[in-house]
Amino acid sequence: MVTVRRKEERGGGDYGWLNTRHSFSFSDYWDPKWMGFRSLRVINEDWVAPGGGFPTHPHADMEIITYVLEGKLEHKDSLGTGSVILPGDSQRMTAGRGIRHSEMNPSTEEAVHLYQIWILPEKKGLQPSYEQKTFPTNEKEGKLRLIASHDATDGSVRINQDAQLYVSLLKPGEEVEHAFAAGRHGWLQVARGTVELNGKKLSAGDGAALSDEAVASIVAEDASEVLLFDLA
Repeated sequence: MVTVRRKEERGGGDYGWLNTRHSFSFSDYWDPKWMGFRSLRVINEDWVAPGGGFPTHPHADMEIITYVLEGKLEHKDSLGTGSVILPGDSQRMTAGRGIRHSEMNPSTEEAVHLYQIWILPEKKGLQPSYEQKTFPTNEKEGKLRLIASHDATDGSVRINQDAQLYVSLLKPGEEVEHAFAAGRHGWLQVARGTVELNGKKLSAGDGAALSDEAVASIVAEDASEVLLFDLA
């Protein structure tokens, strides 16, 4: 079964410094039908204006992945970590028993466009930690590149949950497939372009949950970028 979550159905809003869209209930947006999917709790698509950002704030007991599409995002946290997240990077932060951080757009001219993803951890009270890796464009072209996983397979960042996140860059007409093991589920988020997922058309901003599907078949109608989750 493929359940589509259309971009125009998402929550969020435009606050000037931040234009945000929430696939699942988040902050002031609450929809009992969309509280998350499996271990996925948050998929937020954000556009942060030049000089804008999120001042220092706390998190706990969450695996947080940040994936930048355009622009750059400056990260600072209570672990003493400071970095700039660029397109192609995967940043993972284990909030664990408590961490404080800020995320700011350091540019005075260019907005930053990103996805922030929250995944419920396998247990609470973990040691807070941070990891960031760059995945070159050629590793994602025409294939599904693993960028986050429970066991850090293929150089992916390690998350404390039985979940995998893949990214793919597709040319018009290109197809990628991912087979799900028995009992597994999937979520596809279209970051750019238009694709067909198991016969259903999805455009940028759309998402879809997959259950009882042996394979996710993704065919690009035009130049596209997709995020695919494999979930317990």
